[in-house]
Amino acid sequence: MQTLEKLLFDGVEKNTPASVKNDRVFDYTNRGKFTFTLTKELVEKLELKKWFAGYKKEALVSTAGIRGPQNVLYPHDTRFPINTIGITLATLAKALVLKEKYPNADLVKLAGSEVRYNSKTYLDIIARIQSAVGIKTLVPSKRQTIPIWLASFLAFKLDLVGAEYITSSHGISVKNATKDLNNQGSQFLPNESLEFVNKIEEIFDIVDKKGEYKIEFSATDDTLIDEESMERLNNGVDLYVEYLKSNVANDIILNKIKNFDKKIVIDAVGGAAYNTLSKILNKLDISNTFDWLNIEEDPFFHSIGKDTKNGAFYDWSLDITVVAKDKDEKPYFPVINSLKYDEKLKNYPLGTVCLVTDPDHDRLSVVQIESADKKDDVLRAGVDIADLDKGRILCIFSANQAFLMIMDYWAKQLKETGEFNKSERFIVKTTASSKSWDEWARANGIKVINTPVGFKEIANTIKKVEFQLEQGVENIVVEDIFKNRVELGNTANGGPRMIFGGEESGGMIIGSNDIIKSLNGRMALAMREKSATEAIIAASGLVASLDMPLWKHLENVYDENKIKARYDVRDDISYYNESEPDIEKLKAAKISGEALRTKNDVFYLSLAIALEEGLITLENVKEILSKTFPALDFSSLLAVKFVGDGTYLDFDDKFIEIRPSGTDAKTKAYAGGSDKVLLAEWSRTLGNYSGDLNDIYKKYISEDFVNNAKEKSLKLYDDYANKDIDTREFKIPEYRF
Repeated sequence: MQTLEKLLFDGVEKNTPASVKNDRVFDYTNRGKFTFTLTKELVEKLELKKWFAGYKKEALVSTAGIRGPQNVLYPHDTRFPINTIGITLATLAKALVLKEKYPNADLVKLAGSEVRYNSKTYLDIIARIQSAVGIKTLVPSKRQTIPIWLASFLAFKLDLVGAEYITSSHGISVKNATKDLNNQGSQFLPNESLEFVNKIEEIFDIVDKKGEYKIEFSATDDTLIDEESMERLNNGVDLYVEYLKSNVANDIILNKIKNFDKKIVIDAVGGAAYNTLSKILNKLDISNTFDWLNIEEDPFFHSIGKDTKNGAFYDWSLDITVVAKDKDEKPYFPVINSLKYDEKLKNYPLGTVCLVTDPDHDRLSVVQIESADKKDDVLRAGVDIADLDKGRILCIFSANQAFLMIMDYWAKQLKETGEFNKSERFIVKTTASSKSWDEWARANGIKVINTPVGFKEIANTIKKVEFQLEQGVENIVVEDIFKNRVELGNTANGGPRMIFGGEESGGMIIGSNDIIKSLNGRMALAMREKSATEAIIAASGLVASLDMPLWKHLENVYDENKIKARYDVRDDISYYNESEPDIEKLKAAKISGEALRTKNDVFYLSLAIALEEGLITLENVKEILSKTFPALDFSSLLAVKFVGDGTYLDFDDKFIEIRPSGTDAKTKAYAGGSDKVLLAEWSRTLGNYSGDLNDIYKKYISEDFVNNAKEKSLKLYDDYANKDIDTREFKIPEYRF
């Protein structure tokens, strides 16, 4: 066993009471049919209502599934947010909601996972509970791992009532979650989560009144748990390849990749990406261009992102852009260091590109080997670097930078083939993503729709466009989170087409030129979940087309499109140690951290809402902020807006967005503009602010208003999310796959 993993496990063993170790509550290893009786005594003993309070809170605000830490060795430990009993209740509640919505119908869902600890156990529980209530559950043949985007794609393509996917994306190893996907393959919006959360509450009410609630588990080999259909479908690979060929994997791009005379490296962190992506690259006949790292499936992620602090285990997550400081206060990239590219890339030449993906294979990061004597040029381009080996550095491209190059490359492909001008074009992006994307789009006559953070928000916007397109609306208009009316043109010539959808955290999709059809005839302009496979194919086509390093090409894209906002920074302020092995200390630290996070959030949020309600003026806001942050100049502030889950400060030369993490006790501070040093100062200062209200603040805004701001923001978000919402009715088809 790896030393670091042993350190993790030792901490778990030490901090798990014997009573937890010896009581599974129900035997989730029993492969036969059985009944689990949830009693009032059990609810009290396991403090399930306390667990539920936290679960409900996460469900209503989470940006990407209901995430949380788990006991990696004893998954029934209900002291942790993610546990076998919680998964059981949530799965049953979702199943009951579907049975009520579609009575007497043959319901089919999909369940899949990546490599995280206990994922196979959770997958088995989900499939068995669903089958016990009469829902057929497709599971990958041999219970193999699949990517999140494939689960999403199949939910849409096969016209399923939804899917369950077990992942915590690029989060730390002890975390897990279920991403709930609806019949479109989109992640649940808060109103959808509320439906099943209310159903869990109903189950508790029944336990309170009757003393118990019986939950049925089918046998693991029940006929309604269907591996055979997925085997016939090659686990969805063939259908997805067909989709790719009609989209980003066109002949021009595939030939570029196939004829590239260098190797592109794919780092399949956690190993799960390799299982599906390698098969796709083979079917596209481009696999010889790629070399691989980390193809073995490992829930500890090959020790990537792992470290020790003061002799204890510490996890930095799998986000390669995370910046830390060493003992001399010098910044460095701890996750990059743990990838050990000084060893693994030592035999690759200058210019080699490595494409890094995460365990559920939805995010992409891009790095490239460069000569150390180009260091100053690379930094001037705004690209971060890390030392690699003698005479060489690693260029680390943010998603903002990589995706700008990808969308530019894809637009040029469309222009070269004459496709570009056949339709009105638009992109969908989150507010926290680079302002350079907005500038690039304007330079190319492309409309921009800004959404709150989270890919489900991008998917929701795409569906709003599709709904109007399907209805034959003469002038398709979408109101974005800034309350801008974005006119996308009429339905003549087939209507508008999305050229790109993405977010700064590394997720993207390419829009399709042709309407995408499900097996039952539903239409879509793009898929509902970010896909590192789409990103890898587009990025590889770009790399194979260039005769210069990526940092230089990035500069050219900036110049060609007269982009001013060339720099972006992000500060992640964590208020506690997620790797703390003692769950009681962890929960206490998280609660304390969430209070600090919320106080910071509400400070800015109240300004935005008070401004929108006309309670204060922009000049009042400038006065408050100038008093709070005397070292910063707010004279060029243009607007302060609530953007769905955070506050956006728009200046004539930059933007700052402060938002609370939707999944943890963290504050995220984003900044974009033309001066990277200045942006870093602003994001660091505003992101780390305590949230204390000074006299000037209290002069204009009462504490009662501040205390109610969060509740008001939830109403504003609901109004935005539900405006012009897609109301297409989903009809259960006659399944023929």
